[in-house]
Amino acid sequence: MTSPSRLPDPYLSGASGANLADILERVLDKGIVIAGDIRINLLDIELLTIKLRLVVASVDRAKEMGIDWWQEDPALSSGARRRELSEENERLRQRIAALEADSA
Repeated sequence: MTSPSRLPDPYLSGASGANLADILERVLDKGIVIAGDIRINLLDIELLTIKLRLVVASVDRAKEMGIDWWQEDPALSSGARRRELSEENERLRQRIAALEADSA
């Protein structure tokens, strides 16, 4: 014989999936900032400090906030990678020209 559970099971309720989707949509639309510090002291001597800063938002919202570091990161952006290769090619051409000028 089983007794009914007093707490609702969030995985059996159909409405909880919609709530989670709504919460996720709202978080991505508005953005959320989580900040905190962790300090470990021993006899008033600071041993370790960890500062945590986390921003969760959609790409569009992050751009509105002025956060677009991924556009300049060559590992994440093909445009940034092309710019980096173009700059490297230009530096190599200048170096070859300088070496050819020295040898002549």
